[in-house]
Amino acid sequence: MRRRSVALVAAALLGVGLAGCSEPTAPTGRPAPDASPQATTPAPRVATGKAPTKSFAVGVRQLKLNRDGDRPLPVTLWYPATGAAGGAAERSARAADGRFPVVLFSHGLDARPEDYQVLLTRWAAAGFVVAAPRFPHTARGGDGNPLDVLNQPADVSYVLTRVLALGEAAGDPLRGRLDPERVAATGHSAGGVTTIGLFTIGRDERLDAGIVFAGTALGVGTGFAGAAAPQLFVHGEADEVVSYAAGKAVFDAVPWPKAMLSLPKGDHGRALLGDGKALRVVADTTVEFLRWTLYGDPVAKKRLPTEATSGNLATLDDRL
Repeated sequence: MRRRSVALVAAALLGVGLAGCSEPTAPTGRPAPDASPQATTPAPRVATGKAPTKSFAVGVRQLKLNRDGDRPLPVTLWYPATGAAGGAAERSARAADGRFPVVLFSHGLDARPEDYQVLLTRWAAAGFVVAAPRFPHTARGGDGNPLDVLNQPADVSYVLTRVLALGEAAGDPLRGRLDPERVAATGHSAGGVTTIGLFTIGRDERLDAGIVFAGTALGVGTGFAGAAAPQLFVHGEADEVVSYAAGKAVFDAVPWPKAMLSLPKGDHGRALLGDGKALRVVADTTVEFLRWTLYGDPVAKKRLPTEATSGNLATLDDRL
């Protein structure tokens, strides 16, 4: 069974299209949980508030992290900064005043954090600190081992711990700027698998919300656990790598407030990696979702359906 599980995970992450196969047990080297954890469904933990209405300039810096001494995890941080909004991200720019929610982002197989910078800098400009690790095996330039995705939820939790520590570190430019009570995990493709894992077998209770772009639960399961954490799924109906049906199946299993943004003409990644109309719809929708889930802004929640269907490029299954 383990040998078959390894093959299934590898095939799915390499785009062979095994969406209809049953979920595998954990592969060799990672103990399987005794039983799927049971989800609870209390109200989301973030109190009602108001998200920033202005657009910030964006600063960027690099962190050199390493988990357990053998998992190098360089992290790109984009954050709200002082100065004129709308320009390119400025290295080491002074952080804007305020306490900002933190958003983790996990890249896809053979990708890098900077490949997604149009979307991620949009989040930072809206008032979020975005932390995007580069994973040691699945990033471009790594050994391309897709099975290492199953180690990545623990990587992201480690990165979150280290990033939040910056907000308490004397002399750090982000001291006092991070809100550890308002955190989301997001990711694309293999990074979507990573993100789902953070709410299932690797549940990180610090997370208040999640966004899954073109993800599947193969290898991490659908045993969503812990306090309610609203989820937004974004998936192209013409996805040639992770089938739309696979993404929809995970969405259907989420026991919490949730929504699914479907792009009828969307493939596996162009809506995230380009700068066209579809990306603008995805960016606008995800910003409103993050404003609601992390700032507790009810007005953002009301705007979300309008942004999602702007230009008739997408549809929204809204169960928030």
